[in-house]
Amino acid sequence: MKAYLPPTTCHLPPAMKLYKTESGAVLEDRGEFYQLPENDWDVLLNRDDHDQVLISMTRRSSRIRNFNPQVDALAPIGRQEVWAAGVTYFRSRTARMEESQDAGGGSFYDRVYSAPRPELFFKATPNRVVGSGQKVRIRRDSKWNVPEPELALVVNSLGQIIGYTVGNDMSSRDIEGENPLYLPQAKVYSQSCGLGPGVLISDQPLDASTKIELEIRRDEATAFRGETDLSNLKRSPQELVEYLFRDNEFPYGCFLLTGTGVVPPDEFTLAVGDEIRITIDRIGTLVNYVMQAE
Repeated sequence: MKAYLPPTTCHLPPAMKLYKTESGAVLEDRGEFYQLPENDWDVLLNRDDHDQVLISMTRRSSRIRNFNPQVDALAPIGRQEVWAAGVTYFRSRTARMEESQDAGGGSFYDRVYSAPRPELFFKATPNRVVGSGQKVRIRRDSKWNVPEPELALVVNSLGQIIGYTVGNDMSSRDIEGENPLYLPQAKVYSQSCGLGPGVLISDQPLDASTKIELEIRRDEATAFRGETDLSNLKRSPQELVEYLFRDNEFPYGCFLLTGTGVVPPDEFTLAVGDEIRITIDRIGTLVNYVMQAE
């Protein structure tokens, strides 16, 4: 299996994170928070010189005290689209084959996993995205729903990966399993995508040992817990972005979810009131709460 294995000895720059707030952009640098003078989120995400510019901005920015990303940050999205890659982990391949077997689509996912071309699909417009601490939905016409914890690439208009955030790709497994052509209905609906809490700014690949953890809490107890790491990601982030940008333009940049390697067992489905916690090393924790579509 071809796995995502960037060099494990690369020296990453100090972690700088960008947060979107009601009052503009906030930068976290070495545990300190600064209110940036540049408030246009789309302009910030589309720069290709973040390290120099953001450090310069902190020198003329006011420090913020008592900033809590889980409370004060909005979803880190402006006018960007959210796209997603599917069947990039072996665990996801297996789950998709199982859920669609009765519909005769089981072999599709095995072929996608092995094919040169990845599966890429549209996930969300900005109005369908929620941030950390906010509510995601499960569809009224679905009885089998799960979150999919994913590394989300933050890509500028030039197709350069400028950072990373945490993604929650909500999925209706029974709808997709009924027929693979129902994928858009299983994936794209109001409040079907969580992003946040902020963007880790880095033009370097994350270490292959980077861990992605999922915990689902119900009635103050853990209902499910699972984890994976980027060494299990078959396709590299750069490969996924290259395919997405073929004959495509993103004037404000975009977000690209890279697929999930953590899938709850078949007997599990989300319930109203569940708390979903997705943690990725160095990036942070995205917290969402489950509500039923009205």
